[in-house]
Amino acid sequence: MRTSKISGFYKLGSTKRLELVRDFAGLSEEEINVLANTGSLGEIADRMIENVVGAMPLPIGIAVNFMINDKDYLIPMAIEEPSVVAAASNAAKMARESGGFQTSSTEPIMVGQIQLTDVYDPFSVKFTILANKERILNLANEEDPVLVNLGGGAKDLEVRVMDSGAGSMVIVHLLINVKDAMGANAVNTMVEAVAPFIEQLTGGKVNLRIISNLATYRLARARAVFARDVIGGEEVVDGIISAYLFAKADPYRCATHNKGIMNGIDAVVIATGNDFRAIEAGAHSYASITGQYLPLTRWEKNKDNDLVGTIELPLAVGIVGGATSVHPTAKTNLKILGVRTANELAEIIAAVGLAQNFAALRALATEGIQRGHMALHARNVAIAAGAKGVLIDRVVEILVREKKVRVDRAKEVLEEILGKNSA
Repeated sequence: MRTSKISGFYKLGSTKRLELVRDFAGLSEEEINVLANTGSLGEIADRMIENVVGAMPLPIGIAVNFMINDKDYLIPMAIEEPSVVAAASNAAKMARESGGFQTSSTEPIMVGQIQLTDVYDPFSVKFTILANKERILNLANEEDPVLVNLGGGAKDLEVRVMDSGAGSMVIVHLLINVKDAMGANAVNTMVEAVAPFIEQLTGGKVNLRIISNLATYRLARARAVFARDVIGGEEVVDGIISAYLFAKADPYRCATHNKGIMNGIDAVVIATGNDFRAIEAGAHSYASITGQYLPLTRWEKNKDNDLVGTIELPLAVGIVGGATSVHPTAKTNLKILGVRTANELAEIIAAVGLAQNFAALRALATEGIQRGHMALHARNVAIAAGAKGVLIDRVVEILVREKKVRVDRAKEVLEEILGKNSA
């Protein structure tokens, strides 16, 4: 009888783990070989996470045409979805006609949260904590003298009193400059270090001590002008603004609007070995920070009736530490980007998000999203139907011409082509 209860699975080598998975799932040798291929990771894969049996590669495309703050970039994007890289490249080409993207960012300040419960006089406790701010900051900075020497470390402290179903809580925010790291390890170490002192100081009980992924002090911004004559005329400008206003008014549309932005952002975040789950959580939380879920971008006309787009969101990405320093492909992609600081990387990512959103809105306002997307998607459909080599392009051509980009039709087309070739 099959069972997933396997004692000591983590102690086994990857080969033995694969054997167990093969027997459990009835995998073929071909399937096992595909799963076991760790690519550029090699043996590193077995040290990055637990219970490793292989790797899941993603295609890496290069987005071209990007000019950001008057500097040219080639931008690696790791994503499985067709049309994303092409759309970003095309949007960057159009933005380039008006000078490309202008970006800025705030200091890389992350928030570490300390949850204090069982306090009788929470506002009095708040004052007590604030009165001891310097001591708390010093205790935190003792945990990471290297970061402090680089100009980072705990810089400030905030205290909030919150009502909850279990009574009042006092929430301490430690504001930490993490420099060129994403910062989770430094932040978590510091909040854990100061927690006992805060308990001793207040008489309360510390519960959670952890980083917040809503990095409201670590924002990246990008702006671009899209000349109306370059993008298709004033009617297209108006259509894009109308689509934006739809997203602003309706959370159902806004979810897809912001998803399109994250298509570009996540692809660069993944390519550089950063934590796309943290970025997603922070972005969508920031979109909701007013109490209403809103677009991360804004679109408007300037005095020349050209389209102007802006984006602002938290982007806690790093170029040192974590997978960015371990994953060979991530390191190579960072070299392609040529970034010198985490802030520069965040600004590039913001520009890509803005470009991606423009491309999606322009497609929606003109030809519809499916025309370009499905033409590229047809390749995946042809491959799924079993086409190989030159046959892929022949199947794609027919699917696109017929506007029937489906696996069942692709199989029929492939059989017809093979039948003619054998006749």
